[in-house]
Amino acid sequence: MLQILGRRLIEVMIFLLVITFISFLFVRLAPGDPVLSILRVDDVSVTNEQVEALREELGFNDPLLVQYGRWFADFVKLDFGNSYITNQPVMEMILSGLPATIELTIGSLIVMLSVAIPLGSLGALYRGSWIDQISRGVSLLGAAIPSFWLALIFIDLFAVRWGILPPMGRDGLISAVLPSITLGLAITSVYVRLLRSSLLDSLSNEFIRAARSRGLSEMRIFFAHAFRYSLPPVITVFGVSLGSLIGGVVVIEVIFAYPGIGKMVVDSIRSRDYPVIQGYILIMAIIVFLVNSAVDLSYRYLNPELRLRERKNS
Repeated sequence: MLQILGRRLIEVMIFLLVITFISFLFVRLAPGDPVLSILRVDDVSVTNEQVEALREELGFNDPLLVQYGRWFADFVKLDFGNSYITNQPVMEMILSGLPATIELTIGSLIVMLSVAIPLGSLGALYRGSWIDQISRGVSLLGAAIPSFWLALIFIDLFAVRWGILPPMGRDGLISAVLPSITLGLAITSVYVRLLRSSLLDSLSNEFIRAARSRGLSEMRIFFAHAFRYSLPPVITVFGVSLGSLIGGVVVIEVIFAYPGIGKMVVDSIRSRDYPVIQGYILIMAIIVFLVNSAVDLSYRYLNPELRLRERKNS
């Protein structure tokens, strides 16, 4: 375990160095001039002297490596700088929008689990039946429908025509229902297919037949043995697809005008607000890295064969 933690610590240090440099480089090489965005916030005309003076003040005339070194030194002190547009600390902006994004992420995961686990499990248990056909049909339908189109359909039905749910904004948990359902259904199809396939593989193993020969009930065999054995591939794919989930949150926040960090970064990209963009990329990269690390640890817990192999090799 200490070897794993030590290796993870080294990976974190290398990861932070690489991701900070790449994000800094890509943002700075992107087209557009943030100086013009800053000076034209109030739609006033500006002179070349004002542009050059502000560029010098912000350090844009320095070499890229000098700019990166200055920014990285501030990052080590957990100082992401201030927004060029609002002049607010970037960390404060991210922390203020993070709860809304977490709400949508958790809500979409609840929707995904509520749909994917029953459909995937029933499809595996009743393979070839009409229940399995429904499971695969819902999975294919979910994979074919883009999340933004589904969001527009839900807004038209539940908010405009029926007036059941609010269409936009964030005013209590009720406002998170539509975006959470939209994003949850958009990511469900992958996990329905994967869970069904993993369960079918589990149910065909020798240990399942051995459990049946011992007289264990089908429910106990399914939940205590087959279901647990089928989880590692699902959890692994979740860690890999976390980036897609974060990207989906960004799209949904923009469509539903939900004030999370996804909408914040889209507004920042439009205005070339470098500190906010870099802070967002870094925070999201760290979150993805931590979740993938947790997935690796949980994989070792759920897969006894891997733990035994590591003990033999140590």
